[in-house]
Amino acid sequence: MEQDKNISFKDMVPKEERQREKFKQKFWRGVVHLFVWIGIAVLYYIAFSFFFDTPLEYKMKHSTRKLEQQYDSLSARYAMIEKVLYNVIDRDKQVFNALFESDPYNFDSEFEKKRWENYEELLNKSNKELGEEFFTKLKQLEKLSSEHLYTVATLEQTADSLKQQIANIPAIQPVINKDLTLLTASYGMRMHPFYKILTAHQGVDYTVSEGSRVFATADGRVKDVLTKNTTSGRTVIIDHGNGYETTYSHLGKIYAKRGERVKRGDIIAQSGNSGLSLAPHLHYEIKHNGMRVDPIHYFFMELDYEDYQKIIRIAQTGMQSFD
Repeated sequence: MEQDKNISFKDMVPKEERQREKFKQKFWRGVVHLFVWIGIAVLYYIAFSFFFDTPLEYKMKHSTRKLEQQYDSLSARYAMIEKVLYNVIDRDKQVFNALFESDPYNFDSEFEKKRWENYEELLNKSNKELGEEFFTKLKQLEKLSSEHLYTVATLEQTADSLKQQIANIPAIQPVINKDLTLLTASYGMRMHPFYKILTAHQGVDYTVSEGSRVFATADGRVKDVLTKNTTSGRTVIIDHGNGYETTYSHLGKIYAKRGERVKRGDIIAQSGNSGLSLAPHLHYEIKHNGMRVDPIHYFFMELDYEDYQKIIRIAQTGMQSFD
């Protein structure tokens, strides 16, 4: 009886049952430890991801930064080239104006239309294709920019030379004649007002009141100032170079002095009625390479096509000369 009292409850449970119970305890303990370690791993991963980059993320971020730097560099180069091209366009317009006295054709509307036609095509391309195409176009623009700069520099030199030549060509009327009503006698054969015979009128006459301003029609040097000629009266002769020479006759007060340089538009004298003159007027002549030419064909700088046709019709009426 006393021996039975010494037997514990544990001894009363079969050995297999105890082993099963131990296994369950170990299993659940392992499960708990597993979930704890998984939780710790998840927290560690989250914390590590928040503060540190994985090798793949680091590589991607490094590539992104490199692409951003390349993009910024390309954008800066593109902006610089665009600025240069706009400058080239402006200078090209100035050269065109200097050479042809008109504005070049405007291609902006056609460019806008073509740009919108190519817009859908660009949408279908990948970023890689767009980047490669952009880089290729950028190189082409840089090449074209350098070529255009060289071309424009050459054209500017030519334009400067032509500007100088144009400045020495008589290209305006010697008096203010906006309405084209002051031209009274043109170049050609006319009846002489005093001798009453058919003679060559080798210039044009402007009916202007005494004291009207007379302008130099081109840059040049005053070759001579005549004050005692009985036929042409008080006269100024200007040598413009390149074979051009202009004569202003029947003047009143003369401002120009022999040997001085004058610019187109400078006031050289006042109109008058000196010399063999029927009435106050200005007689104007142009010589080219020693030959007198019709001055009407040299008014191109201030007359458009319609005004030129009008003054040609006036000249063809065969009006009486005043000298």
